Parts: sequence; structure tokens; C-alpha cells
Amino acid sequence: MKTIADFARQFDAKLMLRRDLVVKKNNRYFLVDEKLKPFVSNNFYFAGTYLGKVKKNKFFPSFELLRMIAEKGKANKITINDRTEWLFICGRDVFGKSIVKVEGSAKKGAHTLVMNRYSDCLGFGKILREPSREVAGVAVKNVSDIGDFLRRERKNS
Repeated sequence: MKTIADFARQFDAKLMLRRDLVVKKNNRYFLVDEKLKPFVSNNFYFAGTYLGKVKKNKFFPSFELLRMIAEKGKANKITINDRTEWLFICGRDVFGKSIVKVEGSAKKGAHTLVMNRYSDCLGFGKILREPSREVAGVAVKNVSDIGDFLRRERKNS
């Protein structure tokens, strides 16, 4: 639980999950509901909602966890324009001129969720400089986006 809470804190967000419903298996975290919990044993492959994994002491969140952090309200978020939405999903960074809205703290070095105009979470990035339309150059470095899975599949085929 501390791993997930610490990750959410990087976005100035407080994520409240019931500790008894978070299950850890082989450095992977899952959120199960009360009805499923009695059936989860030590011998399962996947259960409930996948939250993320720890690999080499680094936490890799699921996009479902990012969505949960985004929906909880207070979190660092930027909303980007339609053209940049596609570029971000393709692995590109976010330029200041592409940012439509900023919510929460926008401090250099902090993490921010990247949202489209429909409030869908596209991934997250690290703030390199104040995210605003007036800033020239890259404002947010892409750390992870929803297109990552497709890019990994293409490399393996």
C-alpha cells in the first residue's frame, strides 16, 4: 500500500484504497472487491483491478490506477489540445503551447497527469518547466502513455 500511496503523492494526490482489498502477488498489486476477496488465494494469476508492479525498486502504474488518481479530484493535471493528444499517445513530449488547462501544482520536477479535453487520462509526465501556453519548448516530458502497449507489441512481432 505504501508503494501506491507514495506514487499518488508524486501528483499531489491522496488516493484512499482499502488496505484489506489490495492484494500483492509477485511484486504486482491488485484491487479486489469484497465479494472476490474470499476466493483470492496465493495461487492466482490475475484478480480484480491491476494497479501496477514494482520492478528494480521502481513502481510502474497501470493506466487504471492513473485513471483512479485523476478521478479523485485534487491532482496535478494538464489538459492538452487535440493535435497534441495524438502526439503524446505516440510517445512525444508536451510543448507549452499545446497546454489548454493546468490543475494543481505545476512545479518543475513534479509529475502531472496528462488529460485530453474529454477528461480521459492519457498517461503522465514530468514537468520540465512551467506548463503554460507562453512557455516555448518542451514543458512536460512523457514518462508513460496509453500508446506504450502498442509500441511494445510492434517491437516484439
